[in-house]
Amino acid sequence: MTDAIDNRLIDIEIKLAHQEHLVESLNERIYEQQQQIDKLENLIAAMAERIRTRDAAQAPINERPPHY
Repeated sequence: MTDAIDNRLIDIEIKLAHQEHLVESLNERIYEQQQQIDKLENLIAAMAERIRTRDAAQAPINERPPHY
């Protein structure tokens, strides 16, 4: 009877170790993805600002040329 219990405990410990490893791997991947998201958000914000400042410096599209 004790051998069966020992074997079950060993199986549970093995499964727990695998789950802990999996959780740690997933946490690392989530951290990496969040860093990528932050970089992309900063890049988009910089590009939007560049477009805003460029558009403000240009004449409106529907404005008549000065020779009319």
